[in-house]
Amino acid sequence: MSVRQPHPVEIRSYEILRSRVDLSPMPPLWRAVAERVVHATADLEYAVDLVTEEESLRRGWEALRSGAPIVTDEGMVAAGITARETVCHAADPAAARMSRAAGITRPAAAVRLAYADVGPGAVWVVGSAPEAIFEIIDRRVGPALVIGVPVGFVGAAEAKEALRASGLPQLSNVSEKGGSAVAAAAVNALLYHEGAR
Repeated sequence: MSVRQPHPVEIRSYEILRSRVDLSPMPPLWRAVAERVVHATADLEYAVDLVTEEESLRRGWEALRSGAPIVTDEGMVAAGITARETVCHAADPAAARMSRAAGITRPAAAVRLAYADVGPGAVWVVGSAPEAIFEIIDRRVGPALVIGVPVGFVGAAEAKEALRASGLPQLSNVSEKGGSAVAAAAVNALLYHEGAR
């Protein structure tokens, strides 16, 4: 496995963010995720808005190192994950058919289809659809980690709160903000992390 060489702009961005917020007291994986999310969004508030446990991140990191599938709720999240292929059924016509037939939302149908593909042990990444989080919880998918950071004023904060209350290994944030870039940044931080320091 080759060592990733960051671009000079990325290096400078990290220098600037570290001059503005000190995340060094955080455990290694939590710090890596928080820094990459702040880097991707230029929003320092994520330093205190993200909620997780180091052990949850470690489970996700170890699963990714072992080749666990990554399931995303939408194409924009998938496009932002640069180091690995992902599973995403958001645009699958079968999700639309299942949604109509079962009377569920399309994101919920996409979760069901993805779970049929990957089974337990995947890393689930939600940046857009609160309904996907509720389906992940209800479907009992046995995730290695759920990154749940959907954005929006309707249902997003509630879905993230439900995820935290579910007992699943998770990374979420408290506020209504979030989105594809945040979700992808969190996954990329784990994919790029080289090990416990």
